[in-house]
Amino acid sequence: MMRRTTLSTELRLMAILLAAVLAFAAGCASTPPPPVEEPEDTSEFDDAAAMPPPMEEVAETTVAVETLSIPPIYFDFDEYAIKSDYEMVLQNGAMGLRESGISITIEGHTDERGSDEYNLALGERRAGAVRRYLLDLGVDGSQITTISYGESRPAVSGTGETAWQLNRRAEFTIR
Repeated sequence: MMRRTTLSTELRLMAILLAAVLAFAAGCASTPPPPVEEPEDTSEFDDAAAMPPPMEEVAETTVAVETLSIPPIYFDFDEYAIKSDYEMVLQNGAMGLRESGISITIEGHTDERGSDEYNLALGERRAGAVRRYLLDLGVDGSQITTISYGESRPAVSGTGETAWQLNRRAEFTIR
């Protein structure tokens, strides 16, 4: 008799436990997921003028030989691959360099994220990628030098994606 009472009690406890689990699961299933919060952009640069120029405008940039000027090109986070959007800028720059014989320095820059050593290396890879691209377009290697400033010379100050986008760049200076 003792065995039957224990079994009966155990079955009742299991039934109660099963009912509690099912009730809990049903409550969870109807609960909507919490809203996904986007990280707050703490940048002080919110207007469109602070953003890199639209790709359509960059692609139409021409380089006058008399006033050789190559606009900066921008990179994605942690990348040094040249975006196809900037190929026309570099092609126009290469044409101006070949025709003028002017020498330039390509400066590689990064945003503030990462260690100083890492950012110097990334800036060097960015400048080197641009140099290789110009060499492939027929520019004489003696016309080009590279330097990396890493995060030490930001185009804009501040934090947040807008500022970081403007700081991930390669700039060109006539020497």
